[in-house]
Amino acid sequence: MVPVIETKNLCKVFKDSAQDVLAVNDVTLTVSAGEFLAIVGPSGSGKTTLLNLIGGLDTPTSGNIYIDGKDISSFSEKEMIGFRLHHIGFIFQAYNLIPVLTAKENVSFVMELQGRDKNEIETRTKELLEAVGLSDRMDSRPSKLSGGQQQRVAVARALASKPKFVLADEPTANLDSKSAENLLDIMERLNEQEKVTFIFSTHDPRIMAKAKRIITLEDGKITSQELNIGNK
Repeated sequence: MVPVIETKNLCKVFKDSAQDVLAVNDVTLTVSAGEFLAIVGPSGSGKTTLLNLIGGLDTPTSGNIYIDGKDISSFSEKEMIGFRLHHIGFIFQAYNLIPVLTAKENVSFVMELQGRDKNEIETRTKELLEAVGLSDRMDSRPSKLSGGQQQRVAVARALASKPKFVLADEPTANLDSKSAENLLDIMERLNEQEKVTFIFSTHDPRIMAKAKRIITLEDGKITSQELNIGNK
């Protein structure tokens, strides 16, 4: 069975006037379908950079990234944009919703870019906003939603394209405890029901507690990989 994601000897060097920074250092990693995986480590350990490389938002200095067996590190910028649109969902710490669009329009927008049928877009948008508990806020713009509600819209948007996996970079960082717990419960349920693969970059012990596998990064290198026994 081909892994959803596979990285081989992945490195990313950022050029600095004083010295080069090796942000990701020889990372070899395999992610299977349906995983609920947390990448953890101190600030500056390379977590976000690794997620950006896997998501095609940045290019590796060396090494390879395979998604469903395709080497995306060889893609042109145009190819990568199209690939992200159809295969990868993103949840950002800062929500990144389009402020002039309603919750419903934010979720629909990705599917419109994909050229989906209008009825399919309508149906899936309603299903997803209902799944994240926002069926009564579909017509609200982000400025009228709480932080937790905005992040739930972001989860629905990330799933709208029916991606191979979702990359979530510190998704609970700007949320209060109750909103963070609610969001995690929603993502865990969607992982189980829709079999969506979730990969988190996080400092949040609540995410670590729910993750099925935890990968620790330090100075850009994987220092440990462990199954969360209680969440097998």
